[in-house]
Amino acid sequence: SFLPSMAASQPESVPVSKILNVNVGVLGHVDSGKTSLVKALSTELSTAALDKHPDSRKRGITLDLGFSAFTIDVPEDRKEEFKGYEKIQFTLVDCPGHASLIKTVIGGAAIIDLMILVIDINKGIQTQTAECLIIGEILSDYMIIALNKADLIPKAKRAEKIAKMKKKLQAVFKRTK
Repeated sequence: SFLPSMAASQPESVPVSKILNVNVGVLGHVDSGKTSLVKALSTELSTAALDKHPDSRKRGITLDLGFSAFTIDVPEDRKEEFKGYEKIQFTLVDCPGHASLIKTVIGGAAIIDLMILVIDINKGIQTQTAECLIIGEILSDYMIIALNKADLIPKAKRAEKIAKMKKKLQAVFKRTK
């Protein structure tokens, strides 16, 4: 995948017909850092982005779907694959992580082309993480795993902790599609 290595760019005067839109669902357990990841990736925010609902701010959790985006140039080595497109816009669908909002998560997942499953590396797979994994298996052909909050691990132990979590996740994913 070219996602991690590509720098986001602001859309210029490129005709809409030359921009491929990819809807990316950002799912995971409550407080895994989904909205923070979306904020870090986004260059364009919609009016419904990033916990603007007053209750979201008051309760400290995402209550509704949030929409934001970033745009990249089609990589040179992928021009043939994305023939006719100059840019790819990744529309990020920030889904709630709280168990009581599962219907909202399912609604958001129904419109996605690929999914980022955000996992707090310090807590591992939690209840809503597992639920989101099942939703992703059903509704998304592609899934990216984002191990979040690694910066909270002391540097001396970070590589070992990441390696252990990757091994655990590989065991879990062997049992999935």
